[in-house]
Amino acid sequence: MFAVFKRDLRAFYTTPIGYVFSGILILFMNLCFYFMNVSRSASDVKPLFYLLLIALAFLAPILTMRLISEEKKLKTDQLLFTVPIRVTDIVIGKYLAALAVFVLSLIGTFLIPMILSYYSVAESWAIFGNYVAIFFAASAFIAIGLFISSLTENQLVAAILTWAVLIGLWLVSALATSSEITIVRVLVSWISVFDRYSSFSYGLFDISDILYYVSVSVIFIFLTVRTLDKKRYA
Repeated sequence: MFAVFKRDLRAFYTTPIGYVFSGILILFMNLCFYFMNVSRSASDVKPLFYLLLIALAFLAPILTMRLISEEKKLKTDQLLFTVPIRVTDIVIGKYLAALAVFVLSLIGTFLIPMILSYYSVAESWAIFGNYVAIFFAASAFIAIGLFISSLTENQLVAAILTWAVLIGLWLVSALATSSEITIVRVLVSWISVFDRYSSFSYGLFDISDILYYVSVSVIFIFLTVRTLDKKRYA
């Protein structure tokens, strides 16, 4: 697993993908922080981080589109299947490599809490909660994208399908909040990757929300393993 992790993490930074993802995320976050908080002297970071959450639905496919689809296209997946390593370890190694790129990129936004804490204008728990929420949401997004990448040899198709799924989930969540049917609002808020974010943004850590994000990640990692297992023994 560690060998796959190192191999894929190195691959992100021997190609433009890792730099493009990190650059876009850091630039987007810091520009939004300036216009939404600094220029308005506003201390509430919840809108800022929710905007980042939506942006991740667009950015996550950049990380995940090549994880397995490129291996399938180049037929290097066959080499992976011949080494004495479990498919589960291969998948988890790739997943952790993409997650590591995200975490490294997120570190580039730590200037924001430093500025806010210097001026003492924001609650540290709320800022911490938003970072935790973004981490868990990104973990789920990457797991979904990894699974979709295992379904096709075409990186572009993998990216488009992941965009469609993640943006579709956001649109369903956004539309459901305005629904007059109570059961629809409750059901969507319970299963929505986006709505589960809200309690974290206030610095509240609900174990059910944490378990939800972990469960989504585990389910899609499991589905990825099953997909590759079927190909391995086909």
